[in-house]
Amino acid sequence: MALEYRQIAPVYAVQYALRVLEAVDHHRHGVTAEQLAREIGVPIGYLSQLLAMLKRERYLAFLPGGGYVTGESLVLLGAADREQALADKLNSVLNELRDEVGAAVYFGRYEDGEVTVVDVADGPATPRVNEWVDFRSSAHASAVGKCLLAQLDHRGRREHLSRHRTARLTSRTVVNEKALLSELESRPASHPMLDLQEYAVGTVCAAVPVTIGKTVACLALSMPTSQAHRLKPAVDTLNERAAPVLLSLSF
Repeated sequence: MALEYRQIAPVYAVQYALRVLEAVDHHRHGVTAEQLAREIGVPIGYLSQLLAMLKRERYLAFLPGGGYVTGESLVLLGAADREQALADKLNSVLNELRDEVGAAVYFGRYEDGEVTVVDVADGPATPRVNEWVDFRSSAHASAVGKCLLAQLDHRGRREHLSRHRTARLTSRTVVNEKALLSELESRPASHPMLDLQEYAVGTVCAAVPVTIGKTVACLALSMPTSQAHRLKPAVDTLNERAAPVLLSLSF
């Protein structure tokens, strides 16, 4: 039975995608979807969705005479200025997500013991949340921060909170450290983290993990409370479209 794309977690989609890219790289003159399915053992129905994603993200190209070959994105990621190519690729994905979900979209990482918002895609109709308190010192109140902390172990969370105390930012902010740790530990790492006016009044946010290997990262979005009814479908879309971000992190 063919696998459904939405039923597979983004990290597993990436594992399959990497197998596809490796197989395509062995066929410098192109390879068909049917041949790929036989070589790597992925059902053709699911493979077709993977190939569509890889082609859309320009990791693969399709020859006029038939067959897939390595695409522009892989060539750029192998170039000398790889870091800039990765940054450009991430920005492109975030902008597409912003337009798709109709909200500002963020990419965050936990690096050197700090919460870092690496990039944001926003616009006039999708403004980013006003960073009135540094995200590094407000992980307890933001969706990005809580999602990143949830991916650490208990010791890592306690160490972080020992350096950044849980200050009250709004009337909804959880400042009880024990309650916060309980929330982080009880929520499965793969589930979205919410910020319902905990960081800023008038704004709701959500974040989903995009962790692969030792990288602790997340995708997040924010929108006005007047649009809170759109939060769940927007988060679902964010989670479904996390694969391209994970794929760029895997190189």
